[in-house]
Amino acid sequence: MKSIVYILLFAFATTTLAQNTEVYLFDIANSDGKLTLTNKRNISNNKGYDNQPSFYNDNLVSFVSTKNGQTDIAFYHLNKQMVSFANSTPNGGEYSPLKIPNSKDISAVRLDNDGKQRLYRYDFRTGESTELVKDLVVAYYTWYDESTIVAAVIEESGLNLYVIDVNTGKSRRDAINVGRSFHKIPNSKLVSFVEKRDDKWTLKSLNPITSETRDILELPNKTEDICWLIDGSIVIPINNNVYLFNPKKDKQFRLLANFDDDNLQKITRIATNEIGTMLALVSEISPEEIVQQQLDAYNARDIDAFMATYSNNIKLYNFPNELRTEGQEAMKNSYKGFFENTPDLNCKILKRIVTGNKVIDHELVTANGNTFRAVAIYEVENGLISKVTFVR
Repeated sequence: MKSIVYILLFAFATTTLAQNTEVYLFDIANSDGKLTLTNKRNISNNKGYDNQPSFYNDNLVSFVSTKNGQTDIAFYHLNKQMVSFANSTPNGGEYSPLKIPNSKDISAVRLDNDGKQRLYRYDFRTGESTELVKDLVVAYYTWYDESTIVAAVIEESGLNLYVIDVNTGKSRRDAINVGRSFHKIPNSKLVSFVEKRDDKWTLKSLNPITSETRDILELPNKTEDICWLIDGSIVIPINNNVYLFNPKKDKQFRLLANFDDDNLQKITRIATNEIGTMLALVSEISPEEIVQQQLDAYNARDIDAFMATYSNNIKLYNFPNELRTEGQEAMKNSYKGFFENTPDLNCKILKRIVTGNKVIDHELVTANGNTFRAVAIYEVENGLISKVTFVR
């Protein structure tokens, strides 16, 4: 069983750090009952993994952000339009930061470099941490009250739902095969969660006192990231669209927003403040942008910035299917000396085609006094380049 849990922990870490995401903040405008999203701003604006936003209050948005190769707890200050960090953990990374009810402190899941994963409490002033749940591997959670969390716990069978008293350590399993989205339902004593049964993913409610669960909505397209507005409407992102659905009133989804922005085409995590006047969401950066970042680093011969645009399992091919290198280390070794020994290195894009997750560049390359044309076909997954095929 331990080996299976370690595999799940490894998957948790690699699937988060192997993403290139940004956190965006919007105002929710209400005009005669019609809601719109306005005043878009990128509040993370950072290369790497920026994710899991929540509202500490109406001036602070917490999220996790990559810093020096680790994920730490960050705050965006609306009044100052700046980011600060709540902590700096040298031997691990934090995930899922939330304000603890009736306290200034925050909680977060910490995954240490040795594989230990636990839920901690962080002092808001000092950033010092204390363990909250000792015997269960919490992956995702929400606070029900100041002493109770509803959480997805990593077990041999996958993610299962537990209600946990952090003061006494007592816990109870109430559901199996759940997703990562947990939210208190406004104006109720219930918490929502997503149950995953084969291809059917269902948003359900849980009474943490009685363990009673009820179906709310069958979610489309294996969607698992939602949040609630104060009027009882569910906010549901699907690709580049954000929908509303009120279980008490609606028979079909209502479109809240459709985004043409290339960087808002794959929306995932989503959160609102308590009074429903702001919305934070997460989206992968566009394939074209990550490829352009790669090109800029190539021309600057900046090996670290160049490699930061590639996934850990990057594969380079010569057309049609001759494997050149596989993995970050092999690729870095092949390019490091090339960068150091090619002072005139430059790549100019003659034509670029973007189709889905692929970027096709017709390039004019100068290297060591020679100029030649080439075509590079980039494939992007989770905001990073996962495959390149070169055609000469």
